[in-house]
Amino acid sequence: MNKGMWNLLQTILVCSLMPGLVQASDIGSPQPEVIEGLYPGKAYSPYAQRSFPSRVYWGDTHLHTGLSLDAGLFGNTTGHETAYRFARGEEVTSSTGLPAKLGRPLDWLVITDHSDMMGFATDLQRGAPNVLAHTKGREWYDGFQKGGQAAAAAAFDLISNFTQGTVPKQFVEDYSPGSAVYTQVWDAITETADRFNEPGRFTALIGFEWTSIPKGNNLHRNVVLRDGGERARQVTPMTTQPPLGSTDPLVLYQWLEDYETKTGGQAFALAHNGNLSNGWMFPIDKTYAGGRVNAKYVQLRAKWEPLYEVTQIKGDGEAHPTLSPDDEFADYETWDKANLDISVLKEPEMLNGEYAREALKRGLALEKKLGTNPYKFAMVGATDSHTSLSTAEEENFFGKSTSVEPSATRVRHPFVQSVLGAWEGDQLAASGYQGVWAAENTRRAIFDAMERKETYATTGPRMMVRFFGGWDFTDDDLRSRAPAFRGYEKGVPMGGDLTMAPGGKPPTFMVYALRDPVGANLDRLQVIKGWMDSRGDLHEKVYDVAWSDDRKPGADGKLPPVGNTVDLEAANWTNTIGAAELAKVWTDPDFDPDESAFYYVRVLEIPTPRWLLYDKVRLGAELPEGAQLVHQERAYTSPIWYTP
Repeated sequence: MNKGMWNLLQTILVCSLMPGLVQASDIGSPQPEVIEGLYPGKAYSPYAQRSFPSRVYWGDTHLHTGLSLDAGLFGNTTGHETAYRFARGEEVTSSTGLPAKLGRPLDWLVITDHSDMMGFATDLQRGAPNVLAHTKGREWYDGFQKGGQAAAAAAFDLISNFTQGTVPKQFVEDYSPGSAVYTQVWDAITETADRFNEPGRFTALIGFEWTSIPKGNNLHRNVVLRDGGERARQVTPMTTQPPLGSTDPLVLYQWLEDYETKTGGQAFALAHNGNLSNGWMFPIDKTYAGGRVNAKYVQLRAKWEPLYEVTQIKGDGEAHPTLSPDDEFADYETWDKANLDISVLKEPEMLNGEYAREALKRGLALEKKLGTNPYKFAMVGATDSHTSLSTAEEENFFGKSTSVEPSATRVRHPFVQSVLGAWEGDQLAASGYQGVWAAENTRRAIFDAMERKETYATTGPRMMVRFFGGWDFTDDDLRSRAPAFRGYEKGVPMGGDLTMAPGGKPPTFMVYALRDPVGANLDRLQVIKGWMDSRGDLHEKVYDVAWSDDRKPGADGKLPPVGNTVDLEAANWTNTIGAAELAKVWTDPDFDPDESAFYYVRVLEIPTPRWLLYDKVRLGAELPEGAQLVHQERAYTSPIWYTP
């Protein structure tokens, strides 16, 4: 019997013994085996036919190199290659000559150098002829050559001129899009990103920071491109200095529209943390640029700004104790500064337009009024480091700028005192990182995950967090080591929407958190809810939904503190309290199907040392009286919204 006849006989025999398993048309085409009674109609392997994102990828959407005007003025002499090598896990040398390496590599990075006057700081430091030919340029150059207080004064004067729009016209023209210097710098940025982008291993997303800072009000946005250098080089970044630039976000939205139309690519913007915006980051009535918060504004902002930077080096922007007096964890890395205009004092009424939770509530009101929620954003953690080093690890923190890279005296560095005034070094936060749930580590997948808002922020730890909303989750859905299967099957993930409560039933939420493998145990899971009632009043409430150890809420409903194992002499802690993982299916007990609402999760770790304690123990640093040495790091998921 030849081989062909033998194969045919085998097929006939199988078909006669197992009817319905193989059809005549299947001969010659391998088919997945289906075992009756076990996952009927599905593959045995639960991973074989999975289409949802199964891995979280860690990165930073806000990092500066020496090409940024301020970073270069602060002494950063390193560039994009150093930043990418460091993020990939390689050892590099910082601008102050220190060896530096991440404890664990990042998966992706967006370098966001300031788009205004890119390349000027480099030319100023080396004394380029066009810089020295101008009186002001010579003055700044001489100050930097003297060093110390003179250099700090020169940097402060230059930055003040930039924020007030009084930089000499010659320099604006020499370092604006279209100039030879600017084109050369942008080409180098995009080419380096392409060179370090390795799909599946490390993603280098191209971006820049649009540095809108009228009169010292920080209204910055980071622009992120989905595309490679071929498309990115068809444009030049949006700037703020006239005549080519603008500080109005509506003009930035037009730039984004033009980019997509011209290149066929995709882009979005994310707002810089708003705690230095003097109340203007989340307007409710009028914008700083003199416009109105109208239908056009809310539609464009909702379209182009899907993300918000909720935590970074210059403080945490989730909540403020004045705005959320009943939230015992609202006062975390709080900065109440008025940014660079020292003539402006921070007033309490400014806070409403600066913090994420209040913005989410304002978004509900604007949606009711104008039909679109402009503040329907995902939560992002980033560093905003100006050292080229994306460090958010407390024990490995290289500071905001080169002036506060590790040293025994960095907390009281003259630059921090003279340039930043009351912004003393001990108030810097070693924060943060962004976790993205994506199908793969590529530009396309990372960008798309951020745009659909399936992403979350942490203050540095890499805890794994899942958050789903739906109508039918039960405790049985958590009886698995892979709750995401039920999460996607029965609901929507973080960043999603729930509508039309069936029969008026309350929504159920499934949340799961696993501690950072090399980090601290977890204290608790909290659901933060915001809603608008029938009168248009806005409310919020914090619910403790899962916690570690054998604690019980007190008569006031508050959960007792988890405890504290921090060893102040050794800058260490022990995981003898807390839990490695926490999970809960929670139903909103106060749900009203007629009220719009949002829900997000805050995950709290047990207390751990802050970077200042590591400086004290390892470097012998003398710390200011009252300096905070211990804190509770955290994660913030993107919200899930309910709309009647």
